[in-house]
Amino acid sequence: MSDFSLKGRAHKFGDDINTDYIIAGKYTKTLNLSDLATHLFEDIDPDFYKKVKPGDVVVAGRNFGCGSSREQAPVAIRESGISAVLAKSFARIFFRNAINIGLPALICDTDEINKGDELEIDLEKGIVFNVTRNKEISMEPMPAIMKDILKEGGLVSFLKKHGDFIKKAN
Repeated sequence: MSDFSLKGRAHKFGDDINTDYIIAGKYTKTLNLSDLATHLFEDIDPDFYKKVKPGDVVVAGRNFGCGSSREQAPVAIRESGISAVLAKSFARIFFRNAINIGLPALICDTDEINKGDELEIDLEKGIVFNVTRNKEISMEPMPAIMKDILKEGGLVSFLKKHGDFIKKAN
């Protein structure tokens, strides 16, 4: 594994997990991010936040993060200690919001990942290794600039360090 890698246990969800399932709209005015994280996926599993350990991974099917464009959805995931989201596909605005706040949103086939599987994710090589099943899964390639944004912890940190995208891209 490279220096740009993550390890965690899988929390599995299906297709079309919308932002209201991730964090209900009634919490959009919550300013304390730790409080926000305690409501993560509560309409699906009220005790979800108690099950999450730092580094764990959300695994889903198609169209993860559809619905509202509110940034609280990826923020609540990140603040809960989840290190990445793996899905077959993402709603575009969720995907961009996740990358912008430094939460890896990674596209891959998730059929070979079950709830509780131990995963090792090498973001540099684009590989998910399912330790539990001894199975390697390729991720869809991510543009270098997005990897750089993730390495810096999000877009704001990236821009503070590098100033803009043009200097970095050249």
